[in-house]
Formats: sequence, C-alpha cells, structure tokens
Amino acid sequence: MPKAPAAPAPQPEPATYEAALQELEQLVARIESGQLPLDQMLAGYQRGAELLQLCRARLEAVQEQIRVLDEGALQPWNEP
Repeated sequence: MPKAPAAPAPQPEPATYEAALQELEQLVARIESGQLPLDQMLAGYQRGAELLQLCRARLEAVQEQIRVLDEGALQPWNEP
C-alpha cells in the first residue's frame, strides 16, 4: 500500500513585508508559467495564501498605527 506523502515542513516567515511580497510575486510567476507539477502547484498555492495573509496583516498593522497618529497624537506643525 503506498504511503501518503509527508506534509512539507513549514517554511519560515519572511523577515519583512518586502521579502514576503517578493516571494509571493516569484511564486505567482512560477504558478502562472504552467510548468509546475500539480503537487508543487498546490503547495505553491498554499504558500501563496500564507504570504498573502502575512502581507495583509502587516499592512493592517501599519494602517492602524497611522490611524492612531492621525487622530491627534501628531499635531500639525505651525511656523511661529
């Protein structure tokens, strides 16, 4: 009886938003090329979903920080 393939080890989270975005762009290009075997395409799609979620979460965190600053933590600078 054939064994089911072992689940791939989780890949490390990119250190920065830019690194995650770059990896996502490269992954999309490989998937869109149509050159990947089906199992690699599925793994790539799953990784892409993880990267997309990571990018969205980081953007939302930055947007929240900006919103807090815009609500009064920073005052407009006026020349004397």
